[in-house]
Amino acid sequence: MKRFLTLYVLTLILTGCSEKPPTLKKNELQVKHKDNKLTQNTTHSFPKSKPLQPSPTSATKKIILDVPLISQKPELKYGCEVTSLAMVLQHAGIKVNKMDLANEIKKDPTPLSTNKSGDIIQWGDPKEGFVGDITGKNKGYAVHVQPLQELMERYLPNRTVNLTGKTFNTVLAQIKLGKPVVVWTTGDYRLPDRWESWKHDDKKITAPLDLHAVVIVGLEDKYIYINDPLTVKKAHKVSQDIFIQSWEALGKQALSYR
Repeated sequence: MKRFLTLYVLTLILTGCSEKPPTLKKNELQVKHKDNKLTQNTTHSFPKSKPLQPSPTSATKKIILDVPLISQKPELKYGCEVTSLAMVLQHAGIKVNKMDLANEIKKDPTPLSTNKSGDIIQWGDPKEGFVGDITGKNKGYAVHVQPLQELMERYLPNRTVNLTGKTFNTVLAQIKLGKPVVVWTTGDYRLPDRWESWKHDDKKITAPLDLHAVVIVGLEDKYIYINDPLTVKKAHKVSQDIFIQSWEALGKQALSYR
């Protein structure tokens, strides 16, 4: 029974972008995020969310790009990043599918190691490559912007635009230019609250397990429109202010093309 409970707990925490997390009350979400401050001197230093950018006083013209909607399921349980990239590449006129990208994305082969309680003690670094099994046949996690950019460069050499660290207005400027953007958020587009730490070689990785990636395809006043590979919703309308908080908490990662 003890072994069964340990496996059950591990299954609950290792969802990545494979499922929508349960909705939490606003004050619960903020408290958990505050209590899970990132450890200093780690490879991952996601910045704390800054005050929200003021909304424009004048109405923004509605823009929605016709970006192909692709589901990461059922083949890629943890493949939200490569599926989002497939949408953007297809919009750019590149004939490629999510499975091609899943096979080609750089992997970090470090195996998952847990203690008796089911806590992660060692795993890969998503900055170096995809961590775990992207298909979900075994436990998987995620990949960050740099390996995805390297993969995108193979299909759009000298045209890839890494907007990581830029302002959200810079991201929206890409939409106005007719270019969709892959961004990192959470499953419910709110602040991450499921932080976990583990060792990777001589480094300590601290990252949220409720990480997710989607494609921004449009904007309108205080809202953005996204293609979500997990919920399989096309041009889904989301509050811009709420979304910005999660995007900033996850390092302002964004990838597009010119």
